[in-house]
Amino acid sequence: MRTPVTAGGFAVIKVGSSSLTFPEGGLDPAAVERTVQQVADAWDAGTPSVLVTSGAVAAGIPVLGLDSRPTDLGGLQAAAAVGQVALMSQYAAAFAERGLISGQVLLTKDILANREQYVHSRDALETMLGRGIVPVVNENDTVVVEELKLGDNDRLAAIVSHLVDAEILVMLTDTQGLYTGDPRDDDEAQLLVAVQHNEEVLDKISLATGAPTSFGSGGVGTKVMAARMAAWSGIPTVIASASDPDAVAAALAGREVGTYVAPRQTKLSARKLWIAFGVPTAGQVVVDDGAAKALVNHGRSLLAVGVADVQGTFTAGQAIEVLDRGGVVVAKGIASKGSGELREASDEASNLVIHRDDLVVFSD
Repeated sequence: MRTPVTAGGFAVIKVGSSSLTFPEGGLDPAAVERTVQQVADAWDAGTPSVLVTSGAVAAGIPVLGLDSRPTDLGGLQAAAAVGQVALMSQYAAAFAERGLISGQVLLTKDILANREQYVHSRDALETMLGRGIVPVVNENDTVVVEELKLGDNDRLAAIVSHLVDAEILVMLTDTQGLYTGDPRDDDEAQLLVAVQHNEEVLDKISLATGAPTSFGSGGVGTKVMAARMAAWSGIPTVIASASDPDAVAAALAGREVGTYVAPRQTKLSARKLWIAFGVPTAGQVVVDDGAAKALVNHGRSLLAVGVADVQGTFTAGQAIEVLDRGGVVVAKGIASKGSGELREASDEASNLVIHRDDLVVFSD
C-alpha cells in the first residue's frame, strides 16, 4: 500500500506546537534542530519539501512573561508577533547551517478563499521549491481575526499539499500515530498502522480524542480531517512521532512508520479542490432524497425543485454546503443564487442553484 515518493516529487511536512516547545512554553532548540534535520534530509534525498509549522504563539509566551496560552485575541496576536520572530530566526539559522535557504510564507483563510490569490500562493510556493528555497508556512496569527482563521495548521498543511500537488503529507506530532482510543487513558488502545481515509474508525477516534494541547490549537480530530482533505486530492498522509529522527525519511521511502492514511483512487481537479477546501462555507441547503440521489449517483446539477430548506445568509458566488435530510453533508458548491432569492425561487426544473461544474460531491 505504501509507496516511495518519486524522485523530484514534492512533500509537505507539518510539525505541531507541542512537538517544538517545552511543556511550559518556549521553543525547544533540540526539537527545532530535529525538525530541520528531517526536512533537510528530505531535500538531500531529492524530495523538495514544504515545512508547515506551528509554534509562534507558544514561542512568544515566555518572552511576554506569561505562564499559559492567552485566550483573548489581542494576547494571541501579541504572542504570535513576538514568537514568529523567534521561530523564524531559529529555523533560518538551522537551515543555513545545512546549506539551505528558507523563506517564510504566511497565509490566512481570506487569501485562500480568493481564487486569484489561491493561485498566486500556489505559484509562489512552487517557485520557491523550484529554486531550492524551503518554504516555511504558518497561519498569520498576528493579524488574523477569528472569522478569517483556518483554525489549525493541520488543515493548513492539507491545503498546502493541494497547492503544491505534493506526493505525501507527513504530520509530525507527539504520539506514534493514530490509535483506536486515547493512549493517555486507554491501555488497550492500538496503533493504527494503515487505514483508508473513509473508514469509520477515524470518525470514532476523531470524536474521542479531539482535544487540543495546552499550547496548540489542534488535536487528533484536526489531523483526521487534514488526512481526509489530502486524500481527496490523491495524497497519502503519514502521522508519526516528531521525536523519531527517521520518521520523515521512512515515510518518504514508503517504509512502515506511524499511521498511513490511504488516499482516494481518483482526485479532484485543482478548481474543485479549491471549492471543497479553500473557500469558506457561507450557508447550507437541505435537499430531498431525490435531489441527493441525483447529485451523488448521477452527477447532476442542483436545482431549486430539490431544495427543502435554506439555512443561513449567503449571496450568489459564495460557497454553500448541501445536506441530505439526515444532516449529512453530501456536497459543496458555488451558489448561483443568494439565500433570499433561493427562498423565493420557483420549483421550475430549470431553476439552477449550483451548476455541476461548480459542485463537489463527497462520495467514495
